[in-house]
Amino acid sequence: MRGNEANRVISVSQGGLYHCRGGRGDPVYYTEDSSDVTIMEIVPSKPTVTLQPSWTQIYSGETVTVRCEIQGGEGAQWTYEWRAAKLNTPPTSNEYRITVTESDSGGYSCRGRRDYFFSEWSDIITLTVSYKPKAKLRADNTAVPVGGSVTLTCSVNPSSSSSGWKYYWYRDEKSSEALTTQDAVFHSNGQISVSQEGLYRCRGGRGNPVYYTEDSQSVRIGKTGEFNMNSDKFLIKEEDEEQKALTFLTFICFYCTFLNINSLKQACCDSVSKLV
Repeated sequence: MRGNEANRVISVSQGGLYHCRGGRGDPVYYTEDSSDVTIMEIVPSKPTVTLQPSWTQIYSGETVTVRCEIQGGEGAQWTYEWRAAKLNTPPTSNEYRITVTESDSGGYSCRGRRDYFFSEWSDIITLTVSYKPKAKLRADNTAVPVGGSVTLTCSVNPSSSSSGWKYYWYRDEKSSEALTTQDAVFHSNGQISVSQEGLYRCRGGRGNPVYYTEDSQSVRIGKTGEFNMNSDKFLIKEEDEEQKALTFLTFICFYCTFLNINSLKQACCDSVSKLV
């Protein structure tokens, strides 16, 4: 444009790269062009930010995909801008993967850019990252009845069906091999039935690659009516042989009294009297 003083101000409604120059005289003498100014046009498209997986609770160490979706803009060549917590170099693609820590908690939003067009900013979606959870193990009984089994239940809070947890079971402290259907009967909702004695523990896992919780506390399962000389109540350490025998026979004496086995009780008590 050229003309009088009034023409130095214009209004534009299209996005683009604008510059100007001045001119005067006859013939017209022109100045050098001004610096360019980019005018972006806002298009009436509002993106949506989604998190995958869409679990309500995310834990430190899990991998999350943050995605920006523009409805109706699938065929367009968009680049993307992000407003996100702790992003030193925000990506220009419509999605990125992060292995989260507590510091990644916060709000995430995006918008798309194409040539001289911007979409609106999306609504903010909030990501809350918690510390790594610990599984909880509960036993309906700690002694296996003769010919029967006990039920163990493993859980991770929150333990709803939509939280995605699968459960892994282990027996004995040094074992890193998870139990199989040969070792236990597997039920839904993180429950198994076991008929073998041992020290059991569990943990939860979900996602791909699998993210594991911390192991639960261990629960010892024994047999009904069995006598374990290694139990805390009857552990004998660094005693002489006579004292060991006395301790053992005293226990048997009381045990037989409890079971009302008179013949064995008398023999044991006689032996205790001799040792004393």
